[in-house]
Amino acid sequence: MQTQNPPVLQRKELGEKSDLWWEEEVNRLEKFTTGDEIEISEEAIRDNDRRQDDEVLALEAIYQDNLVVCNNSKGLRSFQIFVRLEVSDSLSVSATFDPSTNISTPGTKVDGDNSDEGFLYSFKVQYLPPILLTCILPKSYPNNHAPYFTISAQWLNKLQVSSLSSVLDSIWRQQKSEEVIFQWTEWLHSSALAYLGYNEGGVLSTPDDVVSCTGDDRVMFRNDKLEQIIHIMMSYNEERCNDAFYNNSHQCLICYNEYSGSEFIKLPCQHFFCSKCMETYAQMLVKEGSVTKLSCPSSKCVGHISPVLLRRLLNDQDYERWESLLLQRTLDTMSDVAYCPRCQTACLEDPNTKDAQCSECLFSFCTLCKERRHLGEECMDIEAKLRALQEHPQSSQAKTKEQIRKELELLNEAKSMKEVQRVAKPCPKCKIMISHTGGCNKMVCSNCGQFFCYRCNKSIKGYDHFRDDGCQLFPSQAYETIVVMPIWEARMNDRQIIAQMKAENSQGHKHPCPNCHQLNIKVNNNNHIFCWSCQTHFCGLCRKVIKRSSEHFKPTGCKQHTPDP
Repeated sequence: MQTQNPPVLQRKELGEKSDLWWEEEVNRLEKFTTGDEIEISEEAIRDNDRRQDDEVLALEAIYQDNLVVCNNSKGLRSFQIFVRLEVSDSLSVSATFDPSTNISTPGTKVDGDNSDEGFLYSFKVQYLPPILLTCILPKSYPNNHAPYFTISAQWLNKLQVSSLSSVLDSIWRQQKSEEVIFQWTEWLHSSALAYLGYNEGGVLSTPDDVVSCTGDDRVMFRNDKLEQIIHIMMSYNEERCNDAFYNNSHQCLICYNEYSGSEFIKLPCQHFFCSKCMETYAQMLVKEGSVTKLSCPSSKCVGHISPVLLRRLLNDQDYERWESLLLQRTLDTMSDVAYCPRCQTACLEDPNTKDAQCSECLFSFCTLCKERRHLGEECMDIEAKLRALQEHPQSSQAKTKEQIRKELELLNEAKSMKEVQRVAKPCPKCKIMISHTGGCNKMVCSNCGQFFCYRCNKSIKGYDHFRDDGCQLFPSQAYETIVVMPIWEARMNDRQIIAQMKAENSQGHKHPCPNCHQLNIKVNNNNHIFCWSCQTHFCGLCRKVIKRSSEHFKPTGCKQHTPDP
């Protein structure tokens, strides 16, 4: 028979030196066949040969790619079976390391503190690397002699391998003169873990931790480090979990349609959504300019979409727009970056003089007032600049149309800046201007999601800032009378005020309005939400604006009543 190489996946399961190990098992087993044959008649040899041939054919049909036929120099049949173990649920595996060991494998859990006695390192798996059962069939098998065999698995120590070998010997003694390979394989598949006490979890150990194994020559000494064994086990488990995911059907948590696993995209946070929904979600965020909030679509999840994945979801044009917006937002958050008022090129500010020079057009300007550099003179404030522009005649015949147009643009910009400074404040994180039209002083930036106090302009978390001697949660009476109350009374009614208070004080899940981004809550699990702020009807599941409830909530659309996660 010709030797077959093990499949690619199985070679990975055996470790980095899988080819060497694979051949080593066969060569080592051949040593056991020397001088141990029983003299039998030619007729008995022919009968055994026929029975062996039938058994090998049956095993190939049953185990298919998990069985590899090997060569043997003495003309004996030899093969290897990859026995995949049956794990009912996630299995906890642990190992004890000395304090000097540095473990950096992701997705693990460390129990206990470092000490002189070491620490316990544990992790969970759903699949264990298979046990390699190597067999050589002597000419006297099955009538008179048992098969020669070895058991190999990097995560098993010598005592465990010797114990499993003893069980296989016992099965042969009970079924002497019968074909036994299938019974051996099935026992390893279904009962080996329970026999080794792995039902409640297993403990890994190095070869140095295990004493001599009662002189069993079939047990091979392997000097693998625990770090290598753990890496092999976790890599194999991850690969098998991915295979199981891709081979099954799942429901997308956005569109609620069912697809095969290959149609899904799994995020690092382990949430998964169909490719179409993820592409639409990414395109929508980039179109809205929310480049700093590319997070997992699942509510209450803080996982992020990586740039590598985003490159797959977006076309070239959208991805270039995302890179451009991200660069722009990054530059906007840098305190020492200013934009040239002539060509809008990003420039570095001199922190001592508050001046900058454009590398593109070489214009030197003041970063405070955006005018020509004026050392030793105070900047012209917005009021003075607006007054000077208004007094400056724009219709002078000595000026060209282009000069008049630029002066009008400067005038309009000055008016806009004056209005913005009057009714808005910059976000403390991304510096975008945000206005306060009503409600409490706890603000949230629609651009970067930062919470801040509108009174003192400090970044905050929760409502602790407004307790004790901090800022007031609601504006003062004078401020309400002068600024807020006219707008509030014009836009709000009693029912809206009650809805806002319920939304702000609710401890449950909150749904941001797709129009004004104010937080709302569902009523009696109804996904048809009416925004208290801008009075927009929208869906709490997909966050789309609803024009007709009967068209949106239908068998092929969103469900109207679902509990919040």
